[in-house]
Amino acid sequence: MRAVLALGSNFGERESILSSAAEALNEIGEVVALSNFLDNRPVGGPPQPNFLNAVLILETQLEPEELLRVCQAIEGVFGRNRDVQSERWGPRTLDIDLISCDGVSYKSESLTLPHPRAAERTFVLAPWLEIDGAAYLPGAGPVVELLAKLAGRDTL
Repeated sequence: MRAVLALGSNFGERESILSSAAEALNEIGEVVALSNFLDNRPVGGPPQPNFLNAVLILETQLEPEELLRVCQAIEGVFGRNRDVQSERWGPRTLDIDLISCDGVSYKSESLTLPHPRAAERTFVLAPWLEIDGAAYLPGAGPVVELLAKLAGRDTL
């Protein structure tokens, strides 16, 4: 399965955390592309430090739900605790979002694919386009067109 994952960190050694997370993901498949890291202002949520964001493409044998569980376990290794009530869009050491998996639509209690807000997030679309010029978000369209629609909006 070809999965597009978005990584973000705004707490701790951001660059080291994102690099280490990409290495951990490479252990469960093959990271075939990794974008540059982008420094972005947080969108929504409480006042907090800037995020460092990246997107990677992972070839893996894991199914989407299993991949989600592994990503959440990797987040936990870097200090993210999903059991603690935290403010939505608050600061975090590591956030890994599944954006798209093999271009399929999927919905369960714990996972929706493609990611329901990916088309609104420049910090996802720009690095994705960097590593895949033909990137396409199922149900929304070519990433290059989605990014053009967001031009000038405060989403990066």
